[in-house]
Amino acid sequence: MTLKMTEIARTAVIYPNVSLGEDVVVEDFCIIGIPFKGMKNIQTIIGSGSIIRAGTYIYAGNQIGKNFQTGNKANIRELNQIGDDVSIGTLSVIEHHINIGNNVRIHSQVFVPEYSTLENDCWIGPNAVLTNARYPKHVAVKEELKGPLIGSNAKIGANSTILPGVAIGKNSLIGAGCVVTKHVAPDTIVVGNPAKALRPIDYK
Repeated sequence: MTLKMTEIARTAVIYPNVSLGEDVVVEDFCIIGIPFKGMKNIQTIIGSGSIIRAGTYIYAGNQIGKNFQTGNKANIRELNQIGDDVSIGTLSVIEHHINIGNNVRIHSQVFVPEYSTLENDCWIGPNAVLTNARYPKHVAVKEELKGPLIGSNAKIGANSTILPGVAIGKNSLIGAGCVVTKHVAPDTIVVGNPAKALRPIDYK
């Protein structure tokens, strides 16, 4: 068996306590393992076969599986759990304390706020915005933050907005440009602003 080598561009910055698997590519001007306030000896792990494209910033404490990919200039904050075969597109922002399952596709310019959960095989279209602040600028806003739950194999159309704490059921399809204000049942197509159920998904 031939071991493949990790490739790190000369302009990339890799902080201490970062562990990179085999056959990882880190392109120009990436920064991996960026410290955050209150951080103490926290390890950052990126699995084998990953490609971190130019200009991406990854903060400390991320636990990322194999075959991870980013587009250019993705920004991934601290302390996230990210599974295998995950792709995060160009200019997307992934905040902290997020759980992302396996085989998740996040397209370009997506915003995912802290305390969100993205289950296995879900798909987030370009320019989608997930939110978590129920009462912006309230004195207790940080105590009330609750990100959406995107169920397994759910698809979120381009330019959609998902409100705080909303659960998107597994296999559901959110049409492009929707504003989703309420929970969506599994196996359901929703459209509009505010989003309403159109019909169940037909698997025949």
